[in-house]
Amino acid sequence: MTDLVIRKIPWEFDEHVPFLWQPENPNFGIFCNAFTFIAVPFEKYIINALRQVQDSLAEDPEVAAEAEAFLRQEAQHAAAHRKHMLALIRRYPDLEDAYQIAVQSYDDLIDRYPVEYHAAYIANLEATFTPLFKVFLDNRDTLFAGGDRRVASLMVWHFVEEVEHRSSGLLLYQHLVADPWYRVKHIKATFDHVSAVMADIARAFDRIVPFEDRGASAEQLMSPALLVNEFKFRVPGGRRRRARQAGAPTLFSSVPTGDLAKMAWRLALSQTPNHDPADQPLPDWADTWMREYDRGTDMTVFYGTDTSSSPDMSSGSEP
Repeated sequence: MTDLVIRKIPWEFDEHVPFLWQPENPNFGIFCNAFTFIAVPFEKYIINALRQVQDSLAEDPEVAAEAEAFLRQEAQHAAAHRKHMLALIRRYPDLEDAYQIAVQSYDDLIDRYPVEYHAAYIANLEATFTPLFKVFLDNRDTLFAGGDRRVASLMVWHFVEEVEHRSSGLLLYQHLVADPWYRVKHIKATFDHVSAVMADIARAFDRIVPFEDRGASAEQLMSPALLVNEFKFRVPGGRRRRARQAGAPTLFSSVPTGDLAKMAWRLALSQTPNHDPADQPLPDWADTWMREYDRGTDMTVFYGTDTSSSPDMSSGSEP
């Protein structure tokens, strides 16, 4: 039976939550805001896809239990990100366009392809989360430093739980599709679609949110050359090239090159036919987060900086 835990955390966001919630790394803040806007329609997409195969999943009690727990965790994520998203829309009403664009894109995907494709899409995308979020959690002190405690806490919770259910997408895919190469065949289509949705969200951010409220270009951040550029800035002469560009720090600017290289390698491995997310190196701090949750700590403000009340901007504690 599945060992996933369904954690119902009382997230609250209001119109005072800033779009630029991470002023020390605006690109990281924009990335997380875009993650919020795609998380809600992506969860709806997962539900719509798995609803088509309920009878098949029910044939295996262990698979059915995994699917149920996976969907319940994703539903919690979507509900929390919806609160964050609606708070941003209250500040910038036209951001509703960014959400509707993403919803329409996933609705079109459901209509155009068979359920086997959706299983491959979900497995492919979910496989990338462990190496990506391991880097985020391992480097949390620099990536989240100075960031709004409410948004930072939301993000680390989601990243931890994505690592926890890292194998769910593949388990469901393997139950529905016997051929591991079918998933590989649809890698390009999967990430072409994800990139297109993220680019649409980024264009909406740049169009709607004033530059002084975001601190960087969302569209430039979401460029397909994101990782390539990160490495180009780390080779000889890279610092000079980065200085000539000026602007905000890059998304991974505070991440050591070794961590970035391992992430890139593991992202590539995650798309191979025999990849098993269960074998991936995990962020040790995820266990710390889970222990704090079990102790009854208020996880809605567990990590980050209090930007809403106290003038001393006290940092969130970490055991």
